[in-house]
Amino acid sequence: MENFFQLKENGTSIGTEIIAGMTTFFAMSYIVFVNPAILSMTGMPSQAVFLATLIAAFVGTMVMGLFANVPYAQAPGMGLNAFFTYTVVFALGFSWQEALAMVFLCGVINILITVTKIRKMIIRAIPESLQNAIGGGIGVFVAYIGIKNAGFLTFTSETGNILSVNNQPYDPAVSTFDGGIQSVVTGGGILPALTSFTDAGSLLALFGLIITVVLVIKKVKGAILIGIIATTILGIFMGVTDLSAMASPANSLGNAFSELGVTFGAAFGAEGLGSLLSNPARYPLILMTIFAFSLSDVFDTVGTFIGTGRKSGIFSAEDEAALEDSRGFKTKMDKALFADAIATSIGSVFGTSNTTTFVESTAGIGAGGRTGLTSVTTAVMFLLTAFLSPIVAVVPTQATAPALVMVGIMMLSSFTEINWEDLEEAIPAFFASIFMGLAYSISYGIAAGFLSYIIVKAFRGNVRTVHPVMWVSASLFVANFVILAML
Repeated sequence: MENFFQLKENGTSIGTEIIAGMTTFFAMSYIVFVNPAILSMTGMPSQAVFLATLIAAFVGTMVMGLFANVPYAQAPGMGLNAFFTYTVVFALGFSWQEALAMVFLCGVINILITVTKIRKMIIRAIPESLQNAIGGGIGVFVAYIGIKNAGFLTFTSETGNILSVNNQPYDPAVSTFDGGIQSVVTGGGILPALTSFTDAGSLLALFGLIITVVLVIKKVKGAILIGIIATTILGIFMGVTDLSAMASPANSLGNAFSELGVTFGAAFGAEGLGSLLSNPARYPLILMTIFAFSLSDVFDTVGTFIGTGRKSGIFSAEDEAALEDSRGFKTKMDKALFADAIATSIGSVFGTSNTTTFVESTAGIGAGGRTGLTSVTTAVMFLLTAFLSPIVAVVPTQATAPALVMVGIMMLSSFTEINWEDLEEAIPAFFASIFMGLAYSISYGIAAGFLSYIIVKAFRGNVRTVHPVMWVSASLFVANFVILAML
């Protein structure tokens, strides 16, 4: 194991890697329960999606660990699952089987652009200042996820600012909704504020954050994981940790496997790919939808690799330099990109939306994870969750939120590598990093950075220094925004 994962060479140990892998798992374990909740709205069996989520996460993360030897975990992505449900199925009227077929095709496209080195060309084309901005921006994004999950913020929206409820234009005269309220979209009038800390959940997260900060400052080994466990235990006495989940029959493994038969291979059946290709009039809409899926998936992953790999040393300067002339899968980045590419197709076969590299992997990296052993540990945890889901369900969101805040803080140091005195460098860096958090999307932050970078270069007379890949990527982002507006 020492030689296979090159532990000494990467300055780590078996114990550190296992703790890091468990930390990553607990930081992203919410997806095991959130993903079925979102996708089941389309009519997909909830327990089938639960099991499909575990299988996609296990296979994708295991390949990442054994093949690429990097500490990244994969699972169905947040945002992408919402796009699957609310836009593709609800707004556009595709069936969930057809949506799975499009996810599979998106995975095939991702494999092709990885094999043909398009993904690597994108990485090499991004200026170093923007790469550091992406790293710091991911820190902002991760910390914001933690702050939001902790319940530290409240949001107020007046009636006039509500744009839609359940993807339908909002009518103030309507006070009841069939099936309840699934989603509310508000305009710029929504106001964030600090919570009053009168509820047990936000107080537990606050105590958990204090515990985690103290452990990290004291340099306690496994500080983040210890913080998660300690906060979960404290939550029992505060009434936040729900022990009743351990006895829920809905978590039965047998029930999950019986429902998996409904979603497994549905993407290729008559109601999936067969139905999708039966009407040529829908082809333009199908292509636009697959494009939107693929673009977000690609840049979420690229952003995570650049932002965390450079900061932690997981991807060395030599590794990045080899991207231009390497052939096959010789570097860690080559292998990591390929591992990520195949995960989406695998997930769609079992019955879940796009599988992508999780930014929560930074929790394990922050805990010292540097090799694929971290990923293997996380993958095994996902596999065990099929049998131990009641135990995992006990860990409250408030227990993992402090870990994300702490990791976000650690990642902000990337900002020190940016020359903020030079506006030509500072403006794109600002938009890239801030929009990641405020738009709640790594890919949208990258889009803001790319577009502002090109605008600044153009009006400073340095347009020729912009790499052609940057032009193409920016154009694709603009096309994506136009497509989403049309959808």
